[in-house]
Amino acid sequence: MTSDTASGNASETTPSDPTRTHFRTCPLCEAMCGLEITTRGDQVIRITGDRDDAWSKGYLCPKGATLGELHHDPDRLTVPMIREGRDGRDWREVSWDEAFARCEELLRPIVEQHGIAAVTAYIGNPAVHNYSLSRYTGAVAGIPRMPVIWSAGTVDQWPKNLACAQLFGNPWSIPVPDVQRTDLFVVMGANPAASQGSLFSCPDIMGEIKRIRARGGRTIVIDPRRTGTAKGADEWIPIVPGADAAFLLAIVQVLGAEGLIRLGALTGRVRGIDQVLAAAAPFTPEAAAAACGVPADRIRELARELAATERAVVYGRIGLCNQEFGTLASWAVDVVNVLTGHLDTVGGAMFPTTAITPIAQTARRRGPVKTGRWHTRVRKAPEVLGQAPLSCLAEEISTPGDGRVRGLITIAGNPALSAPDAGKLEEALPMLEAMISVDNWLNETSRHAHVILPGLSALEQPHCDEALWGFAVRSAARWSPAIFPRDDRPHEWEILIRLGAILAGIPAADVDVEALDDMLFAERAARHGVDAEQASAQTSLRGPDRIADLTVRVSAWGDGYGARPGRLTLEDLMNDYPHGVDFGPMVPKIDAVLRTASGDVELAHDNLLGDVPRLSAWVAAPPRGLVLIGRRHVRSNNSWMHNVGPLMKGRSRCTLIVHPEDAKSLGLADGGFACVRSEAGALEAQVEVSDEIVRGVVSLPHGWGHDRPGT
Repeated sequence: MTSDTASGNASETTPSDPTRTHFRTCPLCEAMCGLEITTRGDQVIRITGDRDDAWSKGYLCPKGATLGELHHDPDRLTVPMIREGRDGRDWREVSWDEAFARCEELLRPIVEQHGIAAVTAYIGNPAVHNYSLSRYTGAVAGIPRMPVIWSAGTVDQWPKNLACAQLFGNPWSIPVPDVQRTDLFVVMGANPAASQGSLFSCPDIMGEIKRIRARGGRTIVIDPRRTGTAKGADEWIPIVPGADAAFLLAIVQVLGAEGLIRLGALTGRVRGIDQVLAAAAPFTPEAAAAACGVPADRIRELARELAATERAVVYGRIGLCNQEFGTLASWAVDVVNVLTGHLDTVGGAMFPTTAITPIAQTARRRGPVKTGRWHTRVRKAPEVLGQAPLSCLAEEISTPGDGRVRGLITIAGNPALSAPDAGKLEEALPMLEAMISVDNWLNETSRHAHVILPGLSALEQPHCDEALWGFAVRSAARWSPAIFPRDDRPHEWEILIRLGAILAGIPAADVDVEALDDMLFAERAARHGVDAEQASAQTSLRGPDRIADLTVRVSAWGDGYGARPGRLTLEDLMNDYPHGVDFGPMVPKIDAVLRTASGDVELAHDNLLGDVPRLSAWVAAPPRGLVLIGRRHVRSNNSWMHNVGPLMKGRSRCTLIVHPEDAKSLGLADGGFACVRSEAGALEAQVEVSDEIVRGVVSLPHGWGHDRPGT
């Protein structure tokens, strides 16, 4: 869709204020849409899609059109806050010096008495979308050598990271669908009509689905709910939640039994096919059909269709990750793409080549992926790719004993609302001896902090995505200058460096931000094989600007700090490409991607295949009763955006969707309320009766529940 809106309070401007036009990238989701923003004085008065944007060509969703509302939100914090008073609900605005001194006063005794392991950090999803935070969250943990951090990643996509680490040797080598050139697009557990893409950056995905149809292709959505994406697709195949791995293994079984396996360009480069086929053998379409809710004939037909279509791809996302068999399901998506010859080929699942090089692409060759190098103190949950499940954090805070988490720094996150079993975490947060929140709002989580350190708004700082280009369908790049630049407040990268230094024992008043930034840049440059001193000699840039310049220069189109004269630098991107630059679609690059011990794609791993018998038992006796799934809406993003008036207009979207037959049997009426109970707790939600959900399943949106006092 193309959307625009008037933003801000234009009445505060005067006729003498000049009207200016700015071009920038929307920082709110993976679509990275180009914006044309009109301002008068210090007010945003209009936002539209930038039709000249090299990447998005004018496309814009409703969220991007409200950046002005976010910037002008009267609830947005702009000065540090310290919580005090008997009941802990009184907040006082303080200077930055006082705020950092208070952080030191809270954190230093914990580290001195219990060590740095008694302090941890939580990194929220918005961090990847923020110019400073995306490049400097490592400062908080890295400077003091904090051993454990927590993140939204373990809730979001960690099963996919693990699967890709096993198959390709790098957890961030995540293939994305070449949707702009495919003829068969199979979507499982994803709703890009709402999310705008996830681990998959492509503007106007619904427009791409229309273009697939126009060239004679098809889109098939496999989901328990007839989502917005399903409504725009050519076919919706309802499926039982949690059955995706069984469904995909049934496709693998058909491919093997009917001799449909073709590896294409990967012939001779794939290991473990026989072991995978042996594991999939019991999952015939007939055996899987009842558990999946998909007829056996349709499973078999889809396997044949995938094998027969030259340009086809299966894409699975959060619905596959957030389930009991999330790692198996995430792995099986890539197995099907490999066995049908659709990995690393045009129109299939491909690996982006970036013009801004994410740090994840610097991972060195590694052997087999190891998990369980350490375990959580209370539940003994194993580490996976350096992190433990976020659901374990509450008990690490609340359970007495050596190693208890006593200090927490939250960075752009709201886990008291959005974490699994969030109620327990919310109960645990007041037990902390020190809690610091780097956040722009007083929300369900930051209300428990002792100190809140606000960053800048998106429009007060530059923007240049990094990690998201690692999921992009084209090799593009764009730099966005700040529209309302602020030099009177520290940027987030400076805040994080100061917190890391305080945790390392440096007095708050003595922190040398520039020196520590030089140290962090040297570490980052070394990851890219660049000498930091020589690199810094070629630019006057500091902070995230210097890192952005590094990642442009070391890319396939960069100048390599003079090694490839005349090619791209960040300065070029700033000055010569106000609407960004597009270097073209993805290209096959498997040799550059693979970092497995063998140098080939490795399909078979004990920790994956060892879980197949448990899946077989589930298929034989699937659980009974109603199954609760989540959902997302285009006008929100996790727990973000719910304070933006224009996005919240109209009917309520925080509803429990129930199938008409289920509603009848349960005595529920459309518009009435239902009590939803699970092992995690109970809540009341307004009922929305709709046949868009399959029977036996109800759907509640993620990230709602803004009813806490003081927020």
